[in-house]
Amino acid sequence: MTSNDLGDFLRAHRARLRPDDVGLASHGARRVAGLRREEVAVLAGMNSDYYARLEQGRERSPSPQIIEAISSALRMDGEAREHLLRLAGTAPEGRRQQPRETVDPALRQLLDGYPNAAAFVLNPATDFLASNALADALFSPFENVDNMARMTFLDPAARSFFTQWGRAAEAVVAGLRHATGLAPHYRRLDDLVAALTGASEEFAALWSSHTVQGKTRDGKELLHPDVGPLALTFQTFDVRGAWGQQLVIYHAEPGSPSDQALSLLGSLHATHHQESTTEQ
Repeated sequence: MTSNDLGDFLRAHRARLRPDDVGLASHGARRVAGLRREEVAVLAGMNSDYYARLEQGRERSPSPQIIEAISSALRMDGEAREHLLRLAGTAPEGRRQQPRETVDPALRQLLDGYPNAAAFVLNPATDFLASNALADALFSPFENVDNMARMTFLDPAARSFFTQWGRAAEAVVAGLRHATGLAPHYRRLDDLVAALTGASEEFAALWSSHTVQGKTRDGKELLHPDVGPLALTFQTFDVRGAWGQQLVIYHAEPGSPSDQALSLLGSLHATHHQESTTEQ
């Protein structure tokens, strides 16, 4: 993260709004996109110079009340508001923790208890920490199944695997941005963002939008070269006792074509694995 993440975040959200979005009249030509700082200050009921200092990084200790007023003025949703509170250091989360990078053996065993679903564990930087056999089969089109964000932006297989690649890319970046608020001093995440920003213009553009999102459930439209289209739902669960880890489960509607295709994929992967073991 930069030394002025709070200011960057405020500017990005200010740039998304027009005067008529917030009930203000627009007067004269505008040199920059979005609202002016003075307009945000008026909407938040504060001194415009104070708001300017916040954006410029000259004021770093706003009260929770100030942050609440600004988030309301900028029409932030719940996740963006919580992220803003964390950036300002006013979120009531107690002592910051560092994510745990090892998966408990019991959790690894639990992953194998989902034979009809692809289950895997990610850290806040979207590194794969553990996965079951069906997850290995699902992501087999990728050269390396190591990091979801890297795979999405730098592996050529992603453009066909995710049939709605743009949506998938936006979700990954918004999730990483959300993670920076939860783990602001997490070196692995900082290094990943720096590497992807330098390697992908698309990532850099999405990262600069400061969109925050930590989805717990959504749909995925995938195209696997071995079994064809897959319409799946994923659900994400925080792993208690291992701060920062998330258990992700991809599953299909029971009895649907995607359910049958997922079962076939598991069988094909098991057969291939058995043949490889026999050859050794």
